[in-house]
Amino acid sequence: MVRLVRQSFAAVEPQADQVAQFFYGMLFSIEPSAREMFPANMQVQRSRLLRALVHVVQMVDRPDDLAPFLNQLGRDHRKFGVISSHYEAVGSALIGAVKRFSGEAWTDEVERAWAEAYTIMARAMLDAAAADDGPASWPARIVDHERLGWDLAVVRVQPDFPVPYHPGQYVSVEVPQRPRLWRYFTPANAPRSDGILEFHIRGVENGWVSRSIVAHAKVGDTWRIGPPMGRISVDRKAGRDVLMIAGGTGIAPMRAIIEDLAQWGDNPRVHLFNGGRVRSDLYDLPHLQNIAASNPWLTVTPVLEQEQAVGFEQGTLADIVTKHGTWEDREVLVAGSPTMIRSTVSRMLVAGTPLDHITYDPFTLD
Repeated sequence: MVRLVRQSFAAVEPQADQVAQFFYGMLFSIEPSAREMFPANMQVQRSRLLRALVHVVQMVDRPDDLAPFLNQLGRDHRKFGVISSHYEAVGSALIGAVKRFSGEAWTDEVERAWAEAYTIMARAMLDAAAADDGPASWPARIVDHERLGWDLAVVRVQPDFPVPYHPGQYVSVEVPQRPRLWRYFTPANAPRSDGILEFHIRGVENGWVSRSIVAHAKVGDTWRIGPPMGRISVDRKAGRDVLMIAGGTGIAPMRAIIEDLAQWGDNPRVHLFNGGRVRSDLYDLPHLQNIAASNPWLTVTPVLEQEQAVGFEQGTLADIVTKHGTWEDREVLVAGSPTMIRSTVSRMLVAGTPLDHITYDPFTLD
């Protein structure tokens, strides 16, 4: 099944834009109510959903990774008001779009493989959504918006009631400046008694949501926050020390975990490599160094790619981390841009780090 799905999609992947256009046209024709779940400007959406669907379908042979992800995704999609008929329409549109552009490569056997794979995915998401009795989303009001640079802001929001996330998890966010354009961001603080969440937002190139938050979000704005997701975490009782690798605003999940660990006296050893192109990218370094000063289990190594400075190592995170060893005895957590994650994980695998020791979350940027 998985082989047929992968081979057939490889045949249409060069036409991904046309496949996406056909997919959405068919979806909205089959299920007109689904149109309300998407932004008015579909150019921004483009092939995001299609790519995500194909990515998940192609993971069907990795149940240990896929099942937890689908369960979280199913709970997260409750915020859209998704019902079973929407899943049926998406499946029909997905199969119809791939079939339309597959030509002679499409056979009855290939169609059965796609239908089986999508059914597994949809059933897992529907079951998880049905089993969740928590809120579909949390309203949260901005209480502080601090510009750290032209493309970076720290935003603190106060939910109406606490969001039950674990340090290291991320959430989906909808902001009033960009209705129905949900994006993933990670709380940069451990859960607090007052429920406030702190987000570090960098305006990425062509980032409709991230740039609008940095430039236009203001105190009093109300956000909608989706259910927590993600696998990045530290088990204090697992008996394994931890390596953290964070690039740019990828420091957010690591910072939340470190703040949480700092509440305890007995922790695994944690070595954090915090990297950026220039010193301004390491905007949270003083805070992390202050925590390290009073917590001997934490070591912080700052890394600069394009500058030389005393107390900083120079190079890419992939270069510096692998220079220090293979880290085969550590639990490895990686967060940052997709490019940084790919290059760092690839280099570590070549250096000898076991794949099952490395954890990162697969969500994309804005």
